[in-house]
Amino acid sequence: MMIETMRWFGPSDPVTLRDIRQAGATGIVTALHEIANGEIWHTDAIAARKAEIAGAGLDWSVVESLPVHEGIKTRSGDWDALIDHYRQSLRNLAACDIRTITYNFMPVLDWTRTDLGWAMPDGALALRFELEAAAVYDLHILRREGAERSYDAAMLDRAARRFHAMDDDQRRHLERTVIAGLPGSEEAFTSDQFRQALAEYDAIDADTLRANHVAFLEAVCPLADELGIQLVVHPDDPPFPLFGLPRVVSTEDDVATLFRRVPNRSNGLCFCAGSFGARADNDLPGMIDRLGSRIGFLHLRSVQREPGGAFHEAPHLEGDAGMVSLVAAIHDLQTREGRSIPMRPDHGHQMLDDLSKRTLPGYSLIGRMRGLAELRGLERGIAHATATHATAARATAPTRATVAA
Repeated sequence: MMIETMRWFGPSDPVTLRDIRQAGATGIVTALHEIANGEIWHTDAIAARKAEIAGAGLDWSVVESLPVHEGIKTRSGDWDALIDHYRQSLRNLAACDIRTITYNFMPVLDWTRTDLGWAMPDGALALRFELEAAAVYDLHILRREGAERSYDAAMLDRAARRFHAMDDDQRRHLERTVIAGLPGSEEAFTSDQFRQALAEYDAIDADTLRANHVAFLEAVCPLADELGIQLVVHPDDPPFPLFGLPRVVSTEDDVATLFRRVPNRSNGLCFCAGSFGARADNDLPGMIDRLGSRIGFLHLRSVQREPGGAFHEAPHLEGDAGMVSLVAAIHDLQTREGRSIPMRPDHGHQMLDDLSKRTLPGYSLIGRMRGLAELRGLERGIAHATATHATAARATAPTRATVAA
């Protein structure tokens, strides 16, 4: 069975460790968010956070995330020093017996949404990404140089009309939503700072970013192999180029290419069903089957794709993920390989009492607790059905004596 975890953002998270334990999870996924990107995670800080989690009756199962500094992604500046810091952080995590480490290689922005409170039919609030809204910000608020080349004529027209229909408050709200930094994001920006950060990637296309990703892994994976650590890359969210930035971990082929180029056993995948599922050309159960030996961590959520490059976070068992088939594929993988994979219910609707509370977008308690309960029931139902089928098959199989007769 999967190891049930929830993400926790540290002592300032409005969702407490006590809350998470009562939700039924046994593991915590977290990071030392107070440490600046590129700095070393020291053993005493890791051990203190681990002891705090253990004191609540939980295990620190997975690091999410150990950030990759922009200087590593661009392979510029103090690259050697930044790599040395990353290696030392890996040593210190291994010394504290934490060996599944999530990271991403998304340039500048981590995960991106354009609406943090999209009303669902039942009154709950969901996260949503809309390409048209992103284009409004890109073209008319950020005014990125050359941005018009990223969109077709129809999108340019729609974005212009929408921008002119917005008032100043609506424009400021969209700006804050896109670049102010979502939970777990590694950076937050003003629009001026965002323009400067984008400029660092002017000469970096997808091939160059992919080569820089390979160089990073080639520098850290040999040590991770020695330490028994698995580095699991989180896919791009959303899984397509945005604001002129390349994305290189968006499809099955992207991931398979990364594994071919860096075959170290420590080079693994955080399989995020929501990120991969935002693209209709990603076959989620098939990816579990084909990439399964590399999967060290699971984000289970479902998105509902909409026309025009939009999607919103659906209930965990609904939307386009095909969660029944997906969890069945995960159950087959775990049975085949004889292991349990850490899972967390990724994101959740803001609902019920959480509608009147301060919550982190996507990380309120009740919506994730609902998702965890649904996923737990689904997995146990699949496991029971599989075991029952196997027992029935053995009972009806002909014996040697029957065959001989």
